[in-house]
Amino acid sequence: QVQLVESGGGLVQSGGSLRLSCAASGSIFSINVMGWYRQAPGKERELVADIPSGGSINYADSVKGRFTISRDNAKKTVYLQMNSLKPEDTAVYYCKLVWWEGRRGYEYWGQGTQVTVSS
Repeated sequence: QVQLVESGGGLVQSGGSLRLSCAASGSIFSINVMGWYRQAPGKERELVADIPSGGSINYADSVKGRFTISRDNAKKTVYLQMNSLKPEDTAVYYCKLVWWEGRRGYEYWGQGTQVTVSS
């Protein structure tokens, strides 16, 4: 069974930095996409950034130049380095893992980690 465990959230002042980690366990197809999403109170969940096992990285416009996503395939872990944080970055951040085997898709989510940026 695949599980995703996030860590690294917390409270930080505006302009500060945090690094999120998401470690996957279980049997995972080698060709996949790992990503970070976030959901603020009263808002829909949105993509922050994702990184395929091979291919180009995708960032939301709101985080370009401030956030960096990376992955360690040997550790089955994805990271999100968040710099120059703003109060509007406050949200629960979720890790997502997807892959396809033929026509069948697999999608897994982490439990979420709270990021709070104070002004």
